[in-house]
Amino acid sequence: MKYRPEIDGLRALAVLPVILFHAGFEWFGGGFVGVDVFFVISGYLITTIIISEMAEGKFTILNFYERRARRILPAMFFVMLVCMPFAWLWLAPSDLEDFGQSLIAVSTFSSNIFFWRERGYFDVAATLKPLLHTWSLAVEEQYYILFPVFLLVTWRLGLKWILSLLAIVFVISLGVAHWAAYNNPGAAFYLLPTRGWELLIGVFAAFYLKHNSYLKSHTINQALSLIGFGMIVYAIVAFDETTPFPSLYALVPTIGTVLLILSAVPNTFVHKLLSFSPIVGVGLISYSAYLWHQPILAFARHRLLAISDLLLIILCLSSLIMAYISWRGVEKPFRDKNKVNRKVIFSFSIFAILVFTSIGLLVHLNGGFSNIERYKAQTAKYSLWLEELNVKNYVFNNKELQRNSYDILREITKDPSYGAWDNDSDKELWFDNSDPRRKILLLGNSHSKDLFNVFYNSKEILSNFQIARYGIKIRLVDDEFFNSQNYQSADYIMIVNKYSSLDLIALPSIINSILLDGKKVFLTYESFRFSDDYFESYNLADFVIFQNFEQSVTLDLLISKINNRYSSEYFTQKDSNNSEESCERTRQYQECWGEKIQQINRIAETNNQIILLNRMDYICDNDAVCFGVDNKGLKTFFDYGHHTLSGAKFFGRKLHDTNFYRSLISSQ
Repeated sequence: MKYRPEIDGLRALAVLPVILFHAGFEWFGGGFVGVDVFFVISGYLITTIIISEMAEGKFTILNFYERRARRILPAMFFVMLVCMPFAWLWLAPSDLEDFGQSLIAVSTFSSNIFFWRERGYFDVAATLKPLLHTWSLAVEEQYYILFPVFLLVTWRLGLKWILSLLAIVFVISLGVAHWAAYNNPGAAFYLLPTRGWELLIGVFAAFYLKHNSYLKSHTINQALSLIGFGMIVYAIVAFDETTPFPSLYALVPTIGTVLLILSAVPNTFVHKLLSFSPIVGVGLISYSAYLWHQPILAFARHRLLAISDLLLIILCLSSLIMAYISWRGVEKPFRDKNKVNRKVIFSFSIFAILVFTSIGLLVHLNGGFSNIERYKAQTAKYSLWLEELNVKNYVFNNKELQRNSYDILREITKDPSYGAWDNDSDKELWFDNSDPRRKILLLGNSHSKDLFNVFYNSKEILSNFQIARYGIKIRLVDDEFFNSQNYQSADYIMIVNKYSSLDLIALPSIINSILLDGKKVFLTYESFRFSDDYFESYNLADFVIFQNFEQSVTLDLLISKINNRYSSEYFTQKDSNNSEESCERTRQYQECWGEKIQQINRIAETNNQIILLNRMDYICDNDAVCFGVDNKGLKTFFDYGHHTLSGAKFFGRKLHDTNFYRSLISSQ
């Protein structure tokens, strides 16, 4: 394949906006489209090589995977290796555990699936994940497994059949991507079925240039290449995290890229620009630059509470310096068959996969080594300061608080593994049918566990009601729930959940079935989501403590500062986030709290037997202050909204003074 310097220039145009986007520079709000540019380039280059070799009868799967291994794995494993000591030294246990899990995912070419299951790409916490960017490598690696096999199977059918089949896949993939960008944006962003069409754009370009020459007209090439360049730049500047992606919007940078591949020929302005030697130089190291930038930025954010623009620029430049080092020292030697033969590259790759997977598994199984001195030293200074303020037993380890939040239910059920859902004990009878108290069954995900703990710590609730729980995702409620002993015996069903779009779709039918069985339905609003994105391991209360560390504050003042921070977040959003329009401008639509309130209201309006309850009544006292810590300074939440045991006790004691409790009692 003839070398095209403008393709390396195009790589530079792809990687620099990605780096600047992840750095957080406002002018590059759409810099994430650089990944889409990479996908098109990859589809074009790989397909060109494959079909050229297949036409000559030289193509083999073994040779193909050897080239891919040389190109991708050594530099990737080198970056992972360098990340490990920094992860060990700087990451808190839950972050280190997450890092260990990502080592496994990256090594097994499944990091796109892993990060999809964790959080959205545009969440603030995502910027703290050193290996987040490897999701795009996983997409390409999964594509490399399927595409060569497809060509081998269909090659004898001829060009017409191959292109027809690929066109069908392209249309389906683009259609699913557009639908999912609005209905399941996380899956749309991360997964191969919704990204495959972008690679196929490059595939079509490769087939076109294999059987056709470039356009002869200089004027047309000049115009098309300028249009293509403009489309990419427009997407970088005009798009942002609110743009549904990769929907039809993604056609802008991808079509722009293919126009450059097809028309940025010698003597055009864009060809001269992209072939400019410094730009080509960045393109040559673009893969290593892509690998380095995210770990450098993520570790800096873990280490520092605030990063200036100047420091961000220095970090971005550092990623280019590290890219050059790994390009010269790792990429080039491993791509030289005279220095590293096939046996060595395959042996090295298998060994590295096993080592990184094993290390990741070790970190995961040990919970990020939360019980060792490394972590204790990180929070010891804060703990000592809090003790001086008379805050006893403050726990920074939110993973520990999360585990402990199930202690009450594990003691009641005698099940040490009792969790958010799929508990066999939930299907057994908890109620005493000879007890005259009314029976409440709490139904839902982990938030129903939280409210159970609050009820368990409320004397007024326990004097009036028996309580039980059935843990399940609302959208998965089925006959097994309706046939369970607790459901059959319950007088009231209280639905407590963090509602997904699918939960809200299923909810009316479930409520109708419950009402037809003669039971009362209490439907709780979703509780507000407080910030937990400053650090993956710490919540908002922890962060306020970090901000006030060693300042002249009393315990009462520190408690007030923390609770004021929670209050400010809630009341600001409560007043501004209740419109459907504001949610439509938010990319993570299903995360929009205000719109969910409206959706719950619309469901309740369909039947006057549904009784609405608002958990914020006890979380925020008299619409005046929200409690992020109790009156002893202990956290009421271990993340954005799940209660600690201390929080459940605190809220349980104050529950009887709330509208929530009064609405519940008056319904008897």
